Amino acid sequence: MQLRSARTARATRDPVHHPVFARIYARASVAAETRMGMARVRDSLLGGLSGRVIEVGAGNGLNFAHYPGAVSEVVAIEPERELRALAVEAALRARVPVDVAPGVAEALPVKSEAFDAAVFSLVLCSVRDVARALAEARRVLRPGGEVRFFEHGRGGGPVMRLTQRTLDRTLWPPLAGGCHVARDPVGALRGAGFELGPYRRMTMPEKGPVLPQSYCVLGTAWRPADETAEARR
Repeated sequence: MQLRSARTARATRDPVHHPVFARIYARASVAAETRMGMARVRDSLLGGLSGRVIEVGAGNGLNFAHYPGAVSEVVAIEPERELRALAVEAALRARVPVDVAPGVAEALPVKSEAFDAAVFSLVLCSVRDVARALAEARRVLRPGGEVRFFEHGRGGGPVMRLTQRTLDRTLWPPLAGGCHVARDPVGALRGAGFELGPYRRMTMPEKGPVLPQSYCVLGTAWRPADETAEARR
């Protein structure tokens, strides 16, 4: 499907710029579609969605091929220039209309209460301010709007959690494009005022060595249906 509006103009200064990591991530994520079963995870993450969807941190756009036909539009926000360019290419092949735009999770360049669903896929680990990013998601979702999330974070026993915290304080974020392995996405969603729906924890890959970044969670949350913009002021 032809992309309706891809904003690819280079900003004066990109808010996120990790060109080396972006190239490595792009190659590794494509390989993970089959080797780690990520294609099945994406189907589970996005199945049943409909209406207007905002995808926060779309990366190289691997989710686009998995959106169901009931989705009328996807607005995909990606701050990293090289990944955004790959997302534009993926949008051209998508079955649903996808508009790729620059922006950061903490300041989404869209109107309030404009979307039926928001998607976070391996992005909360790397945003600079998780609470602010989730507050933005609440802002742009209509009351009762849905969040679909697949994230990695803290897990395992005391030794693994100590390892994760140590990595976050030292070499992991600089090497991995700002990624953190010890964050708690479920707790962050709950703390941001979302109503948690079903979620399940898993390790990725499901078979093989368990690494600090292997602990994942796949699930659903909602903006409270009785919440209005006025009530949040």
